Amino acid sequence: MYEKSKYSNFLTILLVVIIIAVIGLIVFFSYRVYTKYANEQEASKFVSNFGQEIKPSDKDDKDNNNPGAIDDDPLSNVETIETEGSSGKKQTYQGFEVIGTIEIPKIKLAYPIIAEPSRSAIEKSVAMLYGPGPNQPGNTVIIGHNYRNGQFFSNNKKLAIGDKIYITDLTGKKLTYTIYNKFETESNDTDFMVRNTNGAREISLQTCTDDGTYRLIIVAKCDLDK
Repeated sequence: MYEKSKYSNFLTILLVVIIIAVIGLIVFFSYRVYTKYANEQEASKFVSNFGQEIKPSDKDDKDNNNPGAIDDDPLSNVETIETEGSSGKKQTYQGFEVIGTIEIPKIKLAYPIIAEPSRSAIEKSVAMLYGPGPNQPGNTVIIGHNYRNGQFFSNNKKLAIGDKIYITDLTGKKLTYTIYNKFETESNDTDFMVRNTNGAREISLQTCTDDGTYRLIIVAKCDLDK
């Protein structure tokens, strides 16, 4: 009788532990989903607010492109400061200096481009790794994490040659880039970064492959330079 009661108590404790573990997992994954959603909404709102700084004449410019409307509620944490000697404005996102924005409608991506790719910066958004900067002649490399959850550059593998990327710089000018190359390479390969674009404006998006073994590179050229 004692052994039976002891076994019953053990099963009760085990059941309680399992229930607690299941609840913990539900809370953990719910938090991850909520955090991802909140981060994406915040980034999208920043991109929209960034776009509001464009002058009306720029919006009507035939060189600019509008890939679609984005929630235009202003971000409460956006700090806008006049940049000395510049026609544009300096903005920060979660404490990091921003040099432009990137939008890829096919994968519903909209993020600020942070000026420097520090470890803490690329946990918040994508960042410029190398190059002259958004919409400047030459090759600008933008780096982003692949968390395999749709955040940052996780969905870059779904992009194909011919897809469009939109880059807005600090002057408010939005230019269209068309993907013309997609490949995987070793993590120590930098040849694609320093390639000669012959004066054309190009961007290269860099992220990890899903297994983390290689780097996935997306290369696009500004439509105005074709």
